[in-house]
Amino acid sequence: MAKIIAIANQKGGVGKTTTAVNLSACLAAAEKRTLLLDLDPQGNASVALGLNKSNFTNANVYHALIGEENIESCIYPTELPLLDICPSDNNLIGAEIELVSAFAREQKLKTALEAIDDKYDYIIMDCAPSLNLLTVNALNAAHSFLVPMQTEYLAMEGLSQLLNTVKLIRASLNPNIKLEGILMTMYDSRNNLCKLVAQDLLTHFKEDMFKTIIPRNVKLSECPSFGKPIILYDITSKGSEAYLSLAREVIMKSEKKPESAQVKLPLNQIPKFEDYQINS
Repeated sequence: MAKIIAIANQKGGVGKTTTAVNLSACLAAAEKRTLLLDLDPQGNASVALGLNKSNFTNANVYHALIGEENIESCIYPTELPLLDICPSDNNLIGAEIELVSAFAREQKLKTALEAIDDKYDYIIMDCAPSLNLLTVNALNAAHSFLVPMQTEYLAMEGLSQLLNTVKLIRASLNPNIKLEGILMTMYDSRNNLCKLVAQDLLTHFKEDMFKTIIPRNVKLSECPSFGKPIILYDITSKGSEAYLSLAREVIMKSEKKPESAQVKLPLNQIPKFEDYQINS
């Protein structure tokens, strides 16, 4: 049975797509069968994995949501042997309008994913930066949600809104959804504001924070333009090390392994939480 994780934050520009793409790639590198589901009409996750939009206009997540295609026919392989993607394009904007009058509209994605539940170990969903019917479908289908948080104060406002949204989802649709964790992204240890925000997050959400912190990294910004995840673009970069570390945390939490457990990853040099010197 696949573990389904929604990557969500109602604020844009916090690293959702970067996290969805690179976490998925690192899970696949750890020999976990992984599907990346692109639920953003911009289709950035699809492009970041090297897909040409013109090649999947007739079968993508839009067609699976409205019932025109089985989701199996909307899944494509990537460069990584254990990583598949269910892409999206601008047609996904129209899905909300078409689903408004549909029966059980919040259940469409959950129902579609049931057909592939036993084919993957992880299904990672890249959500759009808004609370819309697509995001509600994702949170209803997910076992947990992961929140990327840019280390700035406005991003904390987005976190508050998302947690309120999840409370409503728990009350009405998916009582079992859990917080996978809050991930600090775009962290710059030279920036005092980053340190202050990081300290606030650790104070208020200490038990929910991932130990991994994603640093600001030029290679992470460059790799989408080459259609590659960071581990295929530059596996020795700080960004690659960080996402490999995140994948390790997700696997250990999902499989309830102790911190000392070994997880097969293509790089042994994993950064530690204290390396970022938040309190300095």
